[in-house]
Amino acid sequence: MPSDLTRRNLMIGLPASVALAALPHGAWALNTGQAKALVDQVVGEVNAVIASGKSESAMFKEFERIFVRYADVRFIAQSSLGPAGRSASKSDLNAYVKAFQGYISRKYGRRFREFIGGRIEVQEARPLKSFFEVRSVAHLRGQAPFRLDWHVFEKSGKKLFFNIIIEGVNMLAAERTEIGAMLDKRRGDIGALAADLQRAG
Repeated sequence: MPSDLTRRNLMIGLPASVALAALPHGAWALNTGQAKALVDQVVGEVNAVIASGKSESAMFKEFERIFVRYADVRFIAQSSLGPAGRSASKSDLNAYVKAFQGYISRKYGRRFREFIGGRIEVQEARPLKSFFEVRSVAHLRGQAPFRLDWHVFEKSGKKLFFNIIIEGVNMLAAERTEIGAMLDKRRGDIGALAADLQRAG
């Protein structure tokens, strides 16, 4: 049976939909209760941050901490990078993943800041392909509630989320398009992309 690292390497360069189908088989070590419990933890901390009244920069630091603790940031980053990840040097790839971590935290942190005065409510979990989907609903002031779904797997004994779908917008697919366009503008230079991601998001 292929290792987690082998599966991850095989997924680099695949379309997001194909990559999802090739996720680690260890996802099935989870059950619906455990997947929901993870998202309950994440949502509880996100709700606490958006209700904290902290400054934007302080909130971004908190959102980055949440991403690092509960998300498979490396998987998300490498999936977003696509085929270029196969030929990247280890140092360039590590720098890119680190920069992507801050970038994605700021980008989605800004989206979560829109929830100030509202809340996210976790509803249910269900198995989907080789992972679990946990459905939640965002309740914002002056807006109709909308869905916020989380994709969760277990890898190397850790329960992590690897995708968020907000109002039908798939994070993995969206970032693959966004990062691909940014990399094209930099003529495939991953080092330059990593440097620019430190200021993006």
